[in-house]
Amino acid sequence: MIDKVLVADRGEIAVRVIRSLRELGIKSVAVYSEADRDALNVMLADEAVCIGPADIKNSYLNFSSILSAVSITGAGAIHPGYGPLSENLEFAEACQNSGVLFIGTGVDTMSLMADKIASKNEAKKAGIPVVPGSETALTDEREALNIAESLGFPVILKAVGGGGGRGIKVVLERVDFLDTFHAAKREAQDYLKNPEIYVEKYLDNARHIEFQIVSDNMGNVIHLGQRDCTIQRRYQKIIEESPSPVIETELSDEMGEAAVKFARSVGYSNLGTVEYLVMDDGKYYFSEMNTRIQVEHTVTEMVTGIDVAKWQIMLAFGEKLKLRQEDVEYKGHSIECRITAEDPFEFTPSSGIVTKYNAPGGPGVRVDSAIYAGAYVNPYYDPLIVKLITLSRDRDGAIKRMHRALSEFHIEGIDTTIPLFKKIMKDPEFIDGYRDIRFLDKYI
Repeated sequence: MIDKVLVADRGEIAVRVIRSLRELGIKSVAVYSEADRDALNVMLADEAVCIGPADIKNSYLNFSSILSAVSITGAGAIHPGYGPLSENLEFAEACQNSGVLFIGTGVDTMSLMADKIASKNEAKKAGIPVVPGSETALTDEREALNIAESLGFPVILKAVGGGGGRGIKVVLERVDFLDTFHAAKREAQDYLKNPEIYVEKYLDNARHIEFQIVSDNMGNVIHLGQRDCTIQRRYQKIIEESPSPVIETELSDEMGEAAVKFARSVGYSNLGTVEYLVMDDGKYYFSEMNTRIQVEHTVTEMVTGIDVAKWQIMLAFGEKLKLRQEDVEYKGHSIECRITAEDPFEFTPSSGIVTKYNAPGGPGVRVDSAIYAGAYVNPYYDPLIVKLITLSRDRDGAIKRMHRALSEFHIEGIDTTIPLFKKIMKDPEFIDGYRDIRFLDKYI
């Protein structure tokens, strides 16, 4: 039995994983860069090891430093959080070769899902509709343009090895295609080390709906319902909720069954998320599968009462899934706001010492935080600092509770996006259910 786990991430997810490990009676090891020496996860872990300077390439992405920390501390497993290592095939293979358990899905499944074209082809085999687009990776601009023209503009360009919104570009008109194609290739190469691109028809009025999959190593697979992640900025989610304000129960059940079928068809194990694009007429299309715990797992936990973070660890340790689909019950409505250290309307990064930190509380309010009064928010990493989550009997109650909690939340010393979320919670279009991914445009 593994009795010590190294958490190879930072911020609020590292704190969340450390807390889950402690409740399971497992010791934790935090790793940190020199810039994160006083981070909350470092204080909470049983042990902590510095793995390098502030530069992420020389610390949090330094495989040898992380594996050395495993050796030094005697950890038997690595939890990659939801950061860049969580879907890094090379890192998962390095863990496997070093005899260290990687808490996530298997290397073969991760490899398959990392290839967005291959995963779409698997969805087709499982009988799940996919977004019309190219069936192979593209590097030649003329071939890509011919496919775009056959689909009809607008189209969207996506990185084959994509994730986190990287390598995604929308092309509204033919005249902009070639320049945008090369920009997408450069971004994919810079961030994902793979310049291959594919083209899809751009569904500009679609909703982004995803299903949480939980699966053990013995073929037992269930879903924990759907999350609506339609409100995004630059293809990165900022507000999530469960359930969706517009997806009917019958359609949700059908999509959930399809997600489970897909997971079974590819032999998936551990946590995963099947993502769809859903149109106003109820048609839905498979988009991709993420092979990690998601930032927004919290809203699923709130409406189901199931500790998703704990189950990820237990499943990786080989425990059998004790839940059946009929055991999953949904109670109430939950909303999450991702609070970042940025100007609330210009989105310029903000760093500095947090001089005041008063978090909200009361019934149905959850705060997953990486900061505290006196903490230094450095400029080197992702700006997410707090996730604020509310739960109420219905959506109207969850929105009102969120606005109340945001009004109670006081963070000084840095700029945060709290004022933006307060406006959104009072926005009539948001309250009415909003329609598509362009909702946030009015605030930018």
